[in-house]
Amino acid sequence: MSYINKITETLGKEADSLLQHKSTKIPKERLEIPGPHTVDTFRDSDRNPQVLRSLAQLYNHGNLGGTGYLSILPVDQGIEHTAAVSFYKNPDYFDPENIVKLAMEAGCNGVASTFGVLARHARKYAHKIPFIVKINHNELMTYPNKYDQIPFGSVLEAWDMGATAIGATIYFGSEESTRQIQEIAAAFEEAHQLGMATILWCYTRNSGFKKDGKDYHSAADLTGQANHIGVTIKADIIKQKLPETNYGFRDIGFGKQNEDMYNTLSTDHPIDLCRFQVANCYMGKIGLINSGGGSQGDSDFEAAVKTAVINKRAGGCGLIMGRKAFQRPMKDGVEIINSVQEVYLEDKITVA
Repeated sequence: MSYINKITETLGKEADSLLQHKSTKIPKERLEIPGPHTVDTFRDSDRNPQVLRSLAQLYNHGNLGGTGYLSILPVDQGIEHTAAVSFYKNPDYFDPENIVKLAMEAGCNGVASTFGVLARHARKYAHKIPFIVKINHNELMTYPNKYDQIPFGSVLEAWDMGATAIGATIYFGSEESTRQIQEIAAAFEEAHQLGMATILWCYTRNSGFKKDGKDYHSAADLTGQANHIGVTIKADIIKQKLPETNYGFRDIGFGKQNEDMYNTLSTDHPIDLCRFQVANCYMGKIGLINSGGGSQGDSDFEAAVKTAVINKRAGGCGLIMGRKAFQRPMKDGVEIINSVQEVYLEDKITVA
């Protein structure tokens, strides 16, 4: 089935720019393109057979199974954003079983959530859909609020739960990032020894990343370097926010950078900015999934499809979308997730 007409209509006036763009700064021929062979590319790595099996479980499940692309439902906002503000639009999701049910109804590759959410119904569902257990979080009960990712449980606990993978967040650039890098590097090594896959939320966080009224937290160069550190500590999949700008190192005035670096690697086109991120994931040898972002209401469908098109055409391997799905009735949540999956199932949408 072809979805191209539906996708083109959803993109509206941006359709030509997004669907016809050709990336020339980093040509697609340099990338490892997602496909049915994706898990096989790890055979050259040090990942043991159990990790390859876990990756295969994740990549071969759901509506995108066998394509090399991922559609993951992440719901950890009950801790990260407070449960009340996250679930008041649809209180059904205070019940953790409905989170798992949404992922299954939508044909997701896996469901990512907290120890508590996934543990509560592990015996009923862990063998039916891959579980991705988030092992650390930022809690918002400390006053004044602080921003630090701390472990909420052990890697072994996630394994005993039947998890296919663990997920973790590092706030790169924060005062606590050195400790977080060390903690998660050790956790990922333990997860690999047990046979689980690893997914890293590579977020930047520093008040200094805002300058002259401009926010560089999603700059391609800063997020790209966060990705590069993430793959260095052996994340099997990188989760990153879609880049909205560039020149973070240059304009803030830190790190190592020069103008030729930017001119050589990217343009200001959103697909090229995202390709900057993919390049920092070992030229796509470690898959990049972009986050779907918060819910803005009626524009969510268009925004979700646009993000998926940018990610796919940049060389990424999927989307991890939560609030746009669970902050609406389950039927509508399934529909928006399926609309994203259609982008990755549409053969006419190719890597730029």
